Amino acid sequence: MANKILEKALDFDPTETPTGKYKPGKIRDRNLTNIINAAEEEFVQNGYRGTSIQAIADRAAIPKANVHYYFKSKSNLYIAVLDNLIHLWNDFFDNIKEDDDPAVVLDEFIRKKVELSYTHPRASKLFAMEMIQGAPHLKDYIRTEMRQWVRTKARIIESWIEQGRMARVDPVQLIFLIWSSTQHYADFDVQVLTIMNRAEYEPDMVRDISNFLSDIILKGCGLEPPARAPAISDAHP
Repeated sequence: MANKILEKALDFDPTETPTGKYKPGKIRDRNLTNIINAAEEEFVQNGYRGTSIQAIADRAAIPKANVHYYFKSKSNLYIAVLDNLIHLWNDFFDNIKEDDDPAVVLDEFIRKKVELSYTHPRASKLFAMEMIQGAPHLKDYIRTEMRQWVRTKARIIESWIEQGRMARVDPVQLIFLIWSSTQHYADFDVQVLTIMNRAEYEPDMVRDISNFLSDIILKGCGLEPPARAPAISDAHP
């Protein structure tokens, strides 16, 4: 859903790169991946104002000119980092249909979001910082593409409700709940890990968080969570 903001960020025809075709919203080109990852780290550590293109280039171990080849300004690069995250978050949910099983869809969406909180915690914090500051770089996008995306998904959830396949809940609030509950584990990882006396998120913890959120949210929607294979530790005490 976020392809257009990345197209605007790139300072050349977004379908062409030195290595061939490029699909906006999916960072596949190796140079772009390197730049995006380096920029994400710099923006999280130093904030938007405290980050320079030179620092990003240094972290990516490439000449500054290479960064400018892809992105005409720091603002464009910042937007591209956020675009990549939004695409990762919502990629699975982009393709839901009215004839899908709502329990399976919502369970998989929750699990994917928890997984991304584990694998991309810096990016989640960056997005949270952008929202806290009033979304200065994403306000237009939120008013247009993101608003339309949410409305489209809400209509599908509403169709499941009308078919009697899940309880009557507010579809938009449900999407907000899934976003917020899953991203909490990335944005407040220090709090969560300290309270739980863990050094970092590990696979068993990610599994337990996913199971808990899925159970609570799906049951609140009148759905039975999909059957799960027992964890190895559960099957062999």
